Amino acid sequence: MDIEFTPEDNAFRAEVRQFIEENYPKNLIGMDRAELGRDDFLAWHKILHKKGWVAPSWPAEFGGTGWTVTQKYIFGEESARFGTIPPLPFGVAMLGPVIYTFGSEEQKATVLPGILSGETWWCQGYSEPGAGSDLAALKTKAVRDGDHYVVNGHKIWTTLAQFADKMFCLVRTGNDGVRQQGISFLLIDMDTPGITVRPIITIDGGHEVNEVFLEDVRVPAENLVGEENKGWTIAKFLLGNERSGIAGVARSKKAIARLKDIARSENLDGTPLLETSDFRRKLSELEIDLTALEYTELRTLASESKGQGPGPESSILKVKGTEIQQRITELTMEAVGNYAAPWVPKLDIGDNYMTIGPDYSHSVSQDYFNMRKTSIYGGSNEIQRNIIAKMVLGL
Repeated sequence: MDIEFTPEDNAFRAEVRQFIEENYPKNLIGMDRAELGRDDFLAWHKILHKKGWVAPSWPAEFGGTGWTVTQKYIFGEESARFGTIPPLPFGVAMLGPVIYTFGSEEQKATVLPGILSGETWWCQGYSEPGAGSDLAALKTKAVRDGDHYVVNGHKIWTTLAQFADKMFCLVRTGNDGVRQQGISFLLIDMDTPGITVRPIITIDGGHEVNEVFLEDVRVPAENLVGEENKGWTIAKFLLGNERSGIAGVARSKKAIARLKDIARSENLDGTPLLETSDFRRKLSELEIDLTALEYTELRTLASESKGQGPGPESSILKVKGTEIQQRITELTMEAVGNYAAPWVPKLDIGDNYMTIGPDYSHSVSQDYFNMRKTSIYGGSNEIQRNIIAKMVLGL
């Protein structure tokens, strides 16, 4: 594999870096994700849309950039280096490719522009109580009634549903044959009567996920994507795109750079932590694994550049990427040590009125607890290993 960048690629990198540095909203720099509101999430999205850079992976005919695989990779690296808030993944990375691949011409014309502009905020209605990793066990039911479907059910772990305008939702429309054959893919307006969103406060103290209740929700039949009872194919396609993005190689690189800075400042018996043999070994193992993951991601991107969508190999990216993310937060907690304890959410041992420890310690515990989710969402890593065993290794 040729990993050298051409002069043209280096010039593109300089262009991207300059644009981000000059245009990224100053008030968002260093802002805690838990503090972000709807407008904060959308601010950079809308700037990228105006520039024409909001959907690098989309075909140019639908509003994509027309960039090469290398340019997409460079854009991701520079965005992570600066720490930008990515465009909303539920629309750009997940639903958009579904619509331009499986949607009707009318759906392409009405759904895609709102995703690109950020005017429409989408959330994902997949998981249910009892149907998470075993997604085919979902029970949310949609019954055809004239020109509508009547939907009843309960979705859970619906990320940022409190801000969402619409939800793409897996529903059961049939019970014949294997479970996967009776699933359909619906687009649902969150303002429709009968929808209730209830917050779930996670272990890091944040409100990022929700449960969504649907009671006699009437959805126009034209909101069905693809054929009735054929939604499992669409669901797998969407998850392939989601799992590829979860790898987060560029952002893990930035997190390791931050970890090194912390380890230079923290001491163990008078020696900078970064210079101790045990810590250096753990850090080296992390960097080696991240480099291997990066090459795997590049091979996947190369395949996509030839018109091949993300296949079961995306499960490898998901497993290794999320495990590395968790290991980074674990090692960062180890580096900060006792200074992380006062900032553990809901730890009733006093108050945080007086600042304790260096500034870099204040978000470490929240990051650690929040990242426990990564090996579960997008299909748990145990399920991904089964996919790898069956589809990649042929076991």
